[in-house]
Amino acid sequence: MWRGGWRARDALRRLSGGNAHLGAWRWGSTKACERALQYRIGERIHGFTVSQVTPVPELSLTAVKLSHDSTGAQYLHLAREDRNNLFSVQFRTTPTDSSGTPHILEHTVLCGSQRYPCRDPFFKMLNRSLSTFMNAFTASDYTLYPFSTQNPKDFQNLLSVYLDAAFFPCLRELDFWQEGWRLEHEDPNDPQTPLVFKGVVFNEMKGAFTDNERIFSQHLQNRLLPDHTYSVVSGGDPLCIPDLTWEELRQFHAVHYHPSNARFFTYGNFPLEQHLKQIHEEALSKFQRIEPRTSVPAQKPWDEPREFQITCAPDSLAEDPSGQTTISVSFLLPDITDTFEAFTLSLLSSLLISGPNAPFYKALIESGLGTDFSPDVGYNGCTREAYFSVGLQGIAEKDVQTVRDIVDRTLDDVIEKGFEEDRIEALLHKIEIQMKHQSVSFGLTLTSYIASCWNHDGDPVELLKLGSQVAQFRKCLKENPRFLQEKVKQYFKNNRHKLTLSMKPDEKYSEKQAQMETEKLQQKVTSLSPEDKQQIYEKGLELQAQQSQPPDASCLPALRVSDVEPCIPLTELEVVQAAGDTPVQYCAQPTNGVVYFRAFSSLNALPEELRPYVPLFCSVLTKLGCGSLDYRELAQQVELKTGGLAAAPQVLPDDSHLNTYEQGVLFSSFCLDRNLADMMHLWSEILNDPRLEEEEHFRVLVRMAAQELSNGVPDSGHLYASIRAGRTLAPAGDLQETFAGMDQVLLMKRIAEMTNLQPILGNLLRIWKHLLSCDSLRCSVNATAQQMSQVEGAVETFLRSLSRSEKEQRPVCLHVVEGLLISLGNVSLPETCT
Repeated sequence: MWRGGWRARDALRRLSGGNAHLGAWRWGSTKACERALQYRIGERIHGFTVSQVTPVPELSLTAVKLSHDSTGAQYLHLAREDRNNLFSVQFRTTPTDSSGTPHILEHTVLCGSQRYPCRDPFFKMLNRSLSTFMNAFTASDYTLYPFSTQNPKDFQNLLSVYLDAAFFPCLRELDFWQEGWRLEHEDPNDPQTPLVFKGVVFNEMKGAFTDNERIFSQHLQNRLLPDHTYSVVSGGDPLCIPDLTWEELRQFHAVHYHPSNARFFTYGNFPLEQHLKQIHEEALSKFQRIEPRTSVPAQKPWDEPREFQITCAPDSLAEDPSGQTTISVSFLLPDITDTFEAFTLSLLSSLLISGPNAPFYKALIESGLGTDFSPDVGYNGCTREAYFSVGLQGIAEKDVQTVRDIVDRTLDDVIEKGFEEDRIEALLHKIEIQMKHQSVSFGLTLTSYIASCWNHDGDPVELLKLGSQVAQFRKCLKENPRFLQEKVKQYFKNNRHKLTLSMKPDEKYSEKQAQMETEKLQQKVTSLSPEDKQQIYEKGLELQAQQSQPPDASCLPALRVSDVEPCIPLTELEVVQAAGDTPVQYCAQPTNGVVYFRAFSSLNALPEELRPYVPLFCSVLTKLGCGSLDYRELAQQVELKTGGLAAAPQVLPDDSHLNTYEQGVLFSSFCLDRNLADMMHLWSEILNDPRLEEEEHFRVLVRMAAQELSNGVPDSGHLYASIRAGRTLAPAGDLQETFAGMDQVLLMKRIAEMTNLQPILGNLLRIWKHLLSCDSLRCSVNATAQQMSQVEGAVETFLRSLSRSEKEQRPVCLHVVEGLLISLGNVSLPETCT
């Protein structure tokens, strides 16, 4: 899977629990950490030597750094009392051209290995494993192979498959043909049909570059960092992929997939010694140290700013055909291995960009010039030197200079006025809650979070010490109140390494791309001799025969019944009737001072003509203000007091009755226990008195939502097709199309084009009234046992505050599956009786 412009910032956001839909609980830091603390620096274990043992109390883990004696392979183990253990191996992959070598290699190593020659062993392991995650990613300068599981034997099985795939792949020529690129007849059985380009990665990247956001992000990175590997497309440019040869692929693997260029990562409560023994015996003991020479040199800073213009295909879903230009201003920042500077600049980026109180949100988004921020907005730490980008998409071409002037003027204003103290405190509160709230896939988040910094020989352990970074940040602010303003002046105002990139649609863009591909194909075909063409035909038949053969998966490891725990750990749940008639499910968990709240409100009685507007209602409900708070004040309170408030449309099908389903809205949030009363009060204000009359800000939110949906179509076409295919299978499928299919995309496009939004606001008001008169509200709460009495009181107060109608309530049928952990990550709320 090509990650392209994947962002380290996104990993930090997931680490911080920035999405209220994400669920988690905190495991206690006990046995695993205690075992890890017993290791001593210099201790040798199965060919590895311990170099560092560091407790990281803010994340309830102990970090153990090691290196392999004979190969120099680096190893980081994060011991934590978490049953969902994770492994990853990461290679620094730095291509010098756009033939897609790292991406094609990622695919090809998964086509069988010496010990497991089965075709596609990863896919075949799905029904032989209890894995909770299996995948591989190609970023701009590294390739990552992670998996996770809760079963010790399964961990060993998967580790064996991953090690063999990475270090001893078959790399057969036919696999290269299948996964990378090949010339093949349109009909492989008929040599008279034309030759065409085929290949998994070739077609994947053709699809990737139909996405205008990806085109813009890729050019931004290529132009801002032009001196080395970031000037090329690591995933592969479809026009360059056919230049790659099988032998070049094999040579790239020999250098880049060597243990001397590898970084191993394990996480969880399984014993470290077993991991080290298996990795050494099955892989590393068969290699000797080399000098891979894969490091990325520093980008030479520019003497003067630069400008570039690029083109893209027109967006048929755009709100305004004449407003499809994108403009951004970007600045090169310091090396990401400077941990504190990177931390500071990431926070500074959030202050500049995030939320309606941010300077650039006010100046750009609310200007009405465009529909949303430009792609890749904010701090990007996925390259050796980070960069910051800000701009607008969906603008008229004539407004390009206006946007540039706004960016410069906004930076000047920030340097002069600084940031409000409450906004800084809200951001630091976000860091505090991130240190307490971790998701059930926390190991995967951690390996993604540290990958870029570690890839460039930064210290991954220092990166995890969020508490010390916050303390240093506060100290800098205290000693110098203009600390952040000086950073803005240093890295933005006075930075000559500044790129202005604009992109506008070209009606003939797709035609030109197709023409260049045709010319490339013609160039390849004309260079073929009759013998070459015959060989292509024969290899095409050979590949077709191989693909049609049923694979023999008998060589792969599998779990036995004896390897699986005979029973699921039981979780105690308590369901009570609160405020007279509302069922509330309480689950005591070691949440480390965080309270997780969810509520589901049924909309079964909602008139059919209002159903298409439910997703929009959910999207704006927590962003328009409520009660005495306008939308800016509400956003500030949400950041100061919670980890986020979210509302989402839900369709809950009945698996035993295909024609039965329930529709409604799921509300979710979490907060530190000291802020519980404030969080519940915010929900009370939002549900009782939302400001659904704020048309000006509503228009801004509509345009952003429509742009986001439109941008997501190229990358999610398969999901939209799946939803559309399921609409005729059951009534719930039809509603899913309404809520999350192309019908919703087209509806939002029409709404964004409307000059008068009062009718839409009227529909949202009607949905709110139905929601308020709902007769089947139910709630779910996770907290520590010590917090439960406080939580019950707060939930009772919240429920009694709701201005629900006095109509007769329908009974609620409580259905709790015994032994199922009802966490915020996977809540199955009680079903209503039909």
